[in-house]
Amino acid sequence: MTQTHRLSTIFEIARTMARERDLAVMLPQFLGGLIDTIPAADAGVLMLYDPALHRLKAAAAQGYDQLFLLQLHIAVGESLSGKVFQTGQTQIFATPEDTTAAMADMTPENRELFRAATVGLHHPLSAVCVPLKAGQEKVGVLVLENLRQEGSFDTSDLPFLEAVAELITLSIDNMRLSKELQATKALKEANRLKEELISTLAHEMRTPLTSIKGYATALLMEDVSFSPSTQQEFLQIIDEECDILQNLIHDLLESSIIDAGLLRLQPQPILLPRLVKDVIEELTHQTRQHQFVVDFSDDFPIVDADPQRIAQVLRNLIDNAIKYSPNGGLIVVRGEAWPLEAVVSVSDQGVGIAPEHLNRLFEKYFRIESGLVRHVVGSGLGLPIAHTIVESHNGRIWAESRLGEGTTFFFALPLAGLSQLNLDEP
Repeated sequence: MTQTHRLSTIFEIARTMARERDLAVMLPQFLGGLIDTIPAADAGVLMLYDPALHRLKAAAAQGYDQLFLLQLHIAVGESLSGKVFQTGQTQIFATPEDTTAAMADMTPENRELFRAATVGLHHPLSAVCVPLKAGQEKVGVLVLENLRQEGSFDTSDLPFLEAVAELITLSIDNMRLSKELQATKALKEANRLKEELISTLAHEMRTPLTSIKGYATALLMEDVSFSPSTQQEFLQIIDEECDILQNLIHDLLESSIIDAGLLRLQPQPILLPRLVKDVIEELTHQTRQHQFVVDFSDDFPIVDADPQRIAQVLRNLIDNAIKYSPNGGLIVVRGEAWPLEAVVSVSDQGVGIAPEHLNRLFEKYFRIESGLVRHVVGSGLGLPIAHTIVESHNGRIWAESRLGEGTTFFFALPLAGLSQLNLDEP
């Protein structure tokens, strides 16, 4: 192996490190480059240590049947890779007898997997194993083997292989640190959003409570008399403010149920058009500015789903449409039967949603902050709850929007239940 080949390989590894951010893509490229560079190598595997299992697991392989090789779980001290991982020292197994002796203690299960992975190939004629170390911490082993041709690995290759192993270890370490950093950032962001939610809910609850307290106190004043119409108006306001509080508390409880993994579905045949009309009738008291249109074909298919939970999804989406179209207009609920799905959409003519916010709408605790919608009352949990319910039905939910023109939310439920099968029977 010439110095030019070595430098070229290191250069390619450095390029891969700079370009790729996925170990599943990066590690096979490293192996492929090494096997092309080292004359004696025609197969290789990168084994990474899993602390939870106390085993080495194949993370990438070249020259074997990967279906079997990637199932190997090698104990510390077992076979070629386990011994080198244990000692932390590079080792060449120069002859077939050396490799056979080193592999003699493989477990029966691992031996069968290795045989299946090397069907049609020789037993390793020679091998070199290089530990992957980050400081004093051992993270895995690089194994290169000769399975097809006579010849052995040369000790002159070891400094180069150890340098490459350091680069591979650096890549693995960087990836792990990056993932830990992302997890930390995600946790910080979740905590920040949670704090914002608590602050928002405290404000949202204080407003209706203040209103309820004020009007109730006024009605209880003995030295003031109100006309029946004024009393009715005060009671109506109290009732509406109680509804707001009830919805906020309901969303919090539902979110807690979902977080605890206690969401249970009771599917049954449902007529979505009828369910939509019931929900709209329930919500019409919230607005006098909006008109509702329901557009479903007469032969719209029956869907197997939990009626209470799907009503909850519809309630959240229609309530959202009312809140975010404060100037009124049409709210259209439409149903379409696609080949494998029943799709329901809820469209409004409201303020719309900026493109950068669309992909975050279903994130827990996320609320859009803009002058147009900051005054909207709510917990910010309705859409994440709807998302979880729909996905629990093996469905999907998404949104399309243009600023200033309105928003359409869609959810799709699979047409794969017993009711649909019965409809297809002659």
